[in-house]
Amino acid sequence: MTQRSSVGVLDKAVTVLDCLTAGPASLAELVSRTGLSRPTAYRLAVALEVHGLVERDGDGRFGFGPRLLDLAGAGRADPLEKAAGPILDRLCGLTHESVQLYRRAGSMRRCIAAADRASGLRDTVPVGAQLPMTAGSAAQILLAWEPAAEVEGILAEARFSAATLAGVRRRGWAASVAEREAGVASVSAPVFGTDGRVVAAVSVSGPIDRLTRSPGKLFGDAVTAAARELSTAAEYVPSSGFEPPLPP
Repeated sequence: MTQRSSVGVLDKAVTVLDCLTAGPASLAELVSRTGLSRPTAYRLAVALEVHGLVERDGDGRFGFGPRLLDLAGAGRADPLEKAAGPILDRLCGLTHESVQLYRRAGSMRRCIAAADRASGLRDTVPVGAQLPMTAGSAAQILLAWEPAAEVEGILAEARFSAATLAGVRRRGWAASVAEREAGVASVSAPVFGTDGRVVAAVSVSGPIDRLTRSPGKLFGDAVTAAARELSTAAEYVPSSGFEPPLPP
């Protein structure tokens, strides 16, 4: 909970920033998360945007701005990225396939960490690469726990359906076969944040010849375990007693 000072407008601005730790937010989400009136939330978000503390993505959603990274400095790395390396390496070693970690960035998803098998045919996704939210198991994960109203527009163009996302929530992992790219299959699982929202997706991807047309049967359990380990390592969830949140 945000601490209160004697400067009301500063307290409200910090409340806006605090709510963005759950991920990018539309104006309606800002109002819902902060409890501020719509005009106040908009005025503060735009003012923070002028100073680079907030920025808007391609869908107009507010998120953290580049100046926050400058102010935080190199020593305050994203805990998720900081914890990802050894966990992704272990998952890569276990599955002998390429592994990625994705965050949502509006209508795209960005690879923020990766581990590749040493040799042979592989599905290499460079760190920093941006892929669409309309195809792939990681996109399914990043949308499955979002409110229906927020994914409706994406589903209109997606290669998966609302029924697909309902199945993802029931299983706890997502799989795709030649959905994003011909010849490639993948399986992904959610990394849950402190408030129960999905903050990232861990993926295993590779040729259909190796992952088969049922990649979830091969690696669903492994990728889910790695995602939960990452949630714990980033100190998002306790080490025991964790259960995924109920669907919206």
